[in-house]
Amino acid sequence: MESKVKKYYIKTFGCQMNEAESEMIAAGYECRGWKQVKNWQEANEVVINSCSVRESAENRVFGLVNNISKFKIKNTKCESTIRNLKLERPKIILSGCMVGSAMGERKRYTFKQLKQRLPQVAEFRPWWEWDFKKMKAIKTRKDKQKALVPIMTGCNHFCSYCVVPYAKGKEISFPFEDILCQIKEFGKKGWQEVILLGQNVNTYGKDFTKEEKDKIISCYHDSCHSIKDISIFSLLLRAVHKIKKITKISFLTSNPWDLTDDIIQAMKLPKVDRYLHLPLQSGDNTILKNMNRPYTVEQYWELVRKIRNEIPGIKIGTDLIVGFPGETKKAFENTVKLCQKIGFEKAYIAMYSPRPGTSAFKFKDNISYQEKKRRWSVLEKLINKKLSVKES
Repeated sequence: MESKVKKYYIKTFGCQMNEAESEMIAAGYECRGWKQVKNWQEANEVVINSCSVRESAENRVFGLVNNISKFKIKNTKCESTIRNLKLERPKIILSGCMVGSAMGERKRYTFKQLKQRLPQVAEFRPWWEWDFKKMKAIKTRKDKQKALVPIMTGCNHFCSYCVVPYAKGKEISFPFEDILCQIKEFGKKGWQEVILLGQNVNTYGKDFTKEEKDKIISCYHDSCHSIKDISIFSLLLRAVHKIKKITKISFLTSNPWDLTDDIIQAMKLPKVDRYLHLPLQSGDNTILKNMNRPYTVEQYWELVRKIRNEIPGIKIGTDLIVGFPGETKKAFENTVKLCQKIGFEKAYIAMYSPRPGTSAFKFKDNISYQEKKRRWSVLEKLINKKLSVKES
């Protein structure tokens, strides 16, 4: 007898935050008795958790939706054949950043525009409409070594090129005790490493009320450390550090302007990973200003020096964008020189692509794809392949 268990498939594009959200979406399906399958061809419902950071990411979503919508048509001659064989077209549900950008409080484009681009999609569901099962997500975690734990969502800083404040909305910190409870459960189930996730983890807890902050400080502040300018994120690191079954703590991502001395001190704890991801984006002050990044090259360099002085042996990775509007040859040379000076462990290098709705979209995209690719190659060889390069 044929099983009547409904099947679902999730395709995730983008960052680890999206991966974590997909795990919680999967948990919701599992709680309703659905079975996850490895191929979308077998599924009753297909969830696409989308990314909007680059145009190429959105194009991959368009391509996948098109392939799914044509699959049954391609393999059956007509609608009557589909009915006779009791075949169903997979229901396509779009979620993630593309939906958030059209349905959130901060819109980059209208929902009507999104529907017109993707008429094959049956349902558009932003992340806040899912019945997330955070604790149940443990059983859907495929990586049995590293547990992804979102501690917040959204971003309140509008870098001129970035879609995240639109796609994810304003910063919302998840409850302190809920996070600890989830991590303890991961520890009980055998996970030893946790990765704390947020668009900017350094600002975790800033949106809490004074009463909420005071309660956390009273419960988790160590009298050995100053209470002046204390960071709630640093207290979270210290609290997670005390969970015995957790042996390693990592976190993504840290904005340079919010990385306080208090957080640096917490990073010195033995279980905290000796790798820090610290996005630079550009090594030129004019470009940083146009990107609306509130620091200078000199301030970034001093922060790196401070971190390395406090935590010897720490490795630092970064994000970089090449070909941002107005990035002259000299500006790019400044980025190369700073990267040589810092010696990043690794870098995620992106070629700038205009994103409708962002403030940089009004800038003239005046650098050719070929030149962006060349600049990308220079930094890729320098940082990720550890080759000596000379910019010319």
